[in-house]
Amino acid sequence: MLGVGRRPMTQPPGLKLDHVVFPVRDAAATLQFYTEVLGLPLVGAQSGDDWDGYPWLMMVFGLDGGQEIVAVALRGAPAPDYRGLPVDARHYALAAPAEDDIDRWRSRLSRADVDFWEERHGDQRSLYFADPDGVILEITWPRSPTLRVGRPDLVAMVERWIKTPVPA
Repeated sequence: MLGVGRRPMTQPPGLKLDHVVFPVRDAAATLQFYTEVLGLPLVGAQSGDDWDGYPWLMMVFGLDGGQEIVAVALRGAPAPDYRGLPVDARHYALAAPAEDDIDRWRSRLSRADVDFWEERHGDQRSLYFADPDGVILEITWPRSPTLRVGRPDLVAMVERWIKTPVPA
């Protein structure tokens, strides 16, 4: 089990998110969406003719703080099948620097005819929307708090969930 024989870390290992990578079907729509709608710079691009048998194009979009969103077009590859899952069970959250930026993003998405929905998670305000390939993005403020200490009660809760039988 997860916590058996392991001491919880009292400090995180110093890791920070560097980049996320996901497949896209329409490279032109992806380029337009991330550069024009979101205003992210294209900071890198590579291509090749054999990524597990598919010709590929990798587009790297820069975020503040040096992190990256990497979109990979695989010509001829099947689209991922996420049917049956909640639409936002797989999403990528981007933190806005200030609360009034949420209002600016709401206006920007509306002007670009991007459908979105809003949620509140306690004090956190979030806008959720899909890119042209259905990848769900979230713009949130304030950024999620980072807990600096491992919590054994959370390990116990996860282990209970894992042990719970799946209803037939």
